[in-house]
Amino acid sequence: MSYHIRPSTPDDIDSILKLIIELAVYEKEPEAVKATPALLRKNLFETPYAHALLAISGSPSEPGEAIGLALYFFNFSTWTGKPGLYLEDLFVSSNSRNLGVGKALFAELAQIAIEKECARMDWSVLKWNAPSIAFYEKVLGATPMSEWQGMRVEGDAIASLLRFKKTS
Repeated sequence: MSYHIRPSTPDDIDSILKLIIELAVYEKEPEAVKATPALLRKNLFETPYAHALLAISGSPSEPGEAIGLALYFFNFSTWTGKPGLYLEDLFVSSNSRNLGVGKALFAELAQIAIEKECARMDWSVLKWNAPSIAFYEKVLGATPMSEWQGMRVEGDAIASLLRFKKTS
């Protein structure tokens, strides 16, 4: 199968959402998807808080369907004094795996990180996802960050942090 990789455009919103839903099903959390076309349009293209690369079957002149997604944003390292590229999600449709699509998406992300002078590329992986962990370590040479633990506040917990706001 031939494919190519390109930055997403607003015309790709439905394809992006389809891949997000496929990812959620793969990760056993289909009900967790809250993204909508309007939210993706606003936060990927109007603001934009994040960016997406798509792997598309076929050639640029005769494109097919979206078969892979890399959704990323930039963060900043206080220790290096440089930006970093954070890969929020990388997903390849099940019928397009083992064709090099994931590797090609990582190569495009690396190109972006180099152009932006990023000190790091970071991402998280679910602990049960042994095939992905093996790929990241053995093929990409990634190092597990076992000394770090992810933390999160969401929803009402974000608003509850306002109770700590200093008033004059």
